Amino acid sequence: MCHAGPFPEQRFQGNLAPDLAGVGTRWSEGQLRLKIVDSRRLNPATIMPPYYAMDSLVRVGRNWQDKPVLSAEQVEDVVAFLTTLTETP
Repeated sequence: MCHAGPFPEQRFQGNLAPDLAGVGTRWSEGQLRLKIVDSRRLNPATIMPPYYAMDSLVRVGRNWQDKPVLSAEQVEDVVAFLTTLTETP
């Protein structure tokens, strides 16, 4: 995981990216969607991979070429989940 968050069942959580606690109050649904689809649109220097965009990618494995990491439905599921994370530590 890259992000930490309010996931007590996860013993090891990431520290490369911002904590997801309260993310549902920090960003709108549209902003969250854009961050998941292609965070490069908001921050060209991000290390977060695009989960739905397929343009301007380098070093993509053969099995993933010309395919998004997540389907549109999966992106919407992630966004719906993130909007529920409204409590801050």
